[in-house]
Amino acid sequence: MLDTLITGARVRTFDAARPWAAAVGVTGGRISYVGDAADAPAAREHRRLDGGLITPGIIDSHNHLLLGFDPDAVSLEGADTLDEVRARIAALAAARPDLTWICAENAVYSVVPGRRPAARDLAGLTSRPVFVTTYDQHSVWLNDAAVAALRLDEGGDIPWGRPERDAAGRATGWVTDFYTSAMTTAGLAGLQRDIPMYAPERRYRKLLGSLEMATAAGITTVVEPQVPLAEIDLFRRARDEGRLSSRVIAALFHPMGSDGAFRQRLREAADAAPGGDRLAFGPVKLYADDVVEPHNAWLLDDYANRPGHRGHPSAPLGELTEAVTELDRLGFQTHTHATGDGGIRLALDAIEHATRANGTRDRRHGIVHVECLAPEDLPRFARLGVTAAMQPRHCSPDLVAGTWMENIGEARWDRAWRLRSLMASGAHVALSSDWQVGEMDPLIGVYSALTRAGLDGRDAWTPAERLGLDETLRGYTAEGAWAWHREHEYGVIREGAHADLVAWSADLYALESDPAALLQQRAEITWVGGEIVHEAATARPAPAHHGALTSCSAHADGGHAHA
Repeated sequence: MLDTLITGARVRTFDAARPWAAAVGVTGGRISYVGDAADAPAAREHRRLDGGLITPGIIDSHNHLLLGFDPDAVSLEGADTLDEVRARIAALAAARPDLTWICAENAVYSVVPGRRPAARDLAGLTSRPVFVTTYDQHSVWLNDAAVAALRLDEGGDIPWGRPERDAAGRATGWVTDFYTSAMTTAGLAGLQRDIPMYAPERRYRKLLGSLEMATAAGITTVVEPQVPLAEIDLFRRARDEGRLSSRVIAALFHPMGSDGAFRQRLREAADAAPGGDRLAFGPVKLYADDVVEPHNAWLLDDYANRPGHRGHPSAPLGELTEAVTELDRLGFQTHTHATGDGGIRLALDAIEHATRANGTRDRRHGIVHVECLAPEDLPRFARLGVTAAMQPRHCSPDLVAGTWMENIGEARWDRAWRLRSLMASGAHVALSSDWQVGEMDPLIGVYSALTRAGLDGRDAWTPAERLGLDETLRGYTAEGAWAWHREHEYGVIREGAHADLVAWSADLYALESDPAALLQQRAEITWVGGEIVHEAATARPAPAHHGALTSCSAHADGGHAHA
């Protein structure tokens, strides 16, 4: 007898032997029946749905759970002018006299036209230090009180970023290289010492809030792509307290410049098996280059609007290859950030060398973002068995028009986010959100993959790379499972697989010709291991997310996302 029988919706299984069904049975947390409703065995519980679609649970292959919004900070989402930024920060300062630091998130680089923001732009709002992160987590904006508190005005340095200084050597209030520095052991320790928003309890609260959003969005497996060794215990605590509503695969962060002893520490941490089936450690996050917007991603040719400048790799040439080769020898998959065509080639070269040197097979290393891909390198993904972990929303023109497009130049736009071309080449493309710097809702990603347009439906860009609905959903399910060596367990509705399922509010396939309608749909029910972890009919209302003081939004409008 089945524990649960689910009927009343079309079932897209992504199992080649039976692509479609009308009923799913669950026993002991695993799928025990797939077929017609009339032929199903008896069940202790019969769940009858009112139409819609059932798919495997969404696998979000790049989702920064630890970057979830902090309710004691102010969201600058949608704040496109300096006046609006100042108003929101001032409102938080007035409402919260208890806060020793005023923290804000999701600032856009263009908030001050023609130049980077500076401490003087935050003058007069509060006598307390102000700490602002940009939407992509790669830069920080400080006021004069923060500059003084951190002793940057005395020529001091910080372990979690690179303070920008003017010609006279004075700190401007702008800090670069934040995210890669902040997640090192020294950087995180410095942040936790200096900035209250990075206290472990506040980070834990962010993690739990992100997990709640994930299950509500139909995400049953989340890959947290950048976990410092010092924060592993936050995930173990969530497991021990029964708070992992979705499965989590935690990628351990490998700062460039780390040595063999550090890599051995990663191996030991991953081997300390967490127990249970909802938490796993093991992939390793590296950086090949930085990002396009501040001209830091590494390009094969000059930036279109900065002759003579091609950006730079994240480490001296040869270091990434050495790290990937040793990590591959130690049994790790790697998950390497690469955005520029030079950075992507560097990552591919490193993986190819590691495979040759170690004689390894089927390691399934991944390259994340793959924003600007040289034509010569496109077929290498399939040939090397490398996963392209990509975010469809990132190529939306409402995010990349302006800085990204201008920096890359129109002559190279045909290299941008080549989702269709990579899939057609036989490469595995695992889709994801890059939350919190992009919306977590996978339906926004689906819409973006189908349209290459902004959320208002306008300005479709590079339409030759659009995907169809079925291949997009495959990228969020079966391809995500393959990327992490879990294709027999997740991402498919087949007898014996884990019962990780999502019931959508409508038959998404019936809406393929009207992609805008997808944005009005939602995950009605999410099951993880046969357990209902979210049901829209009983879920509490989501908080408003455009207010001045707090944000639980899944949006990061006004800028491109790539952490």
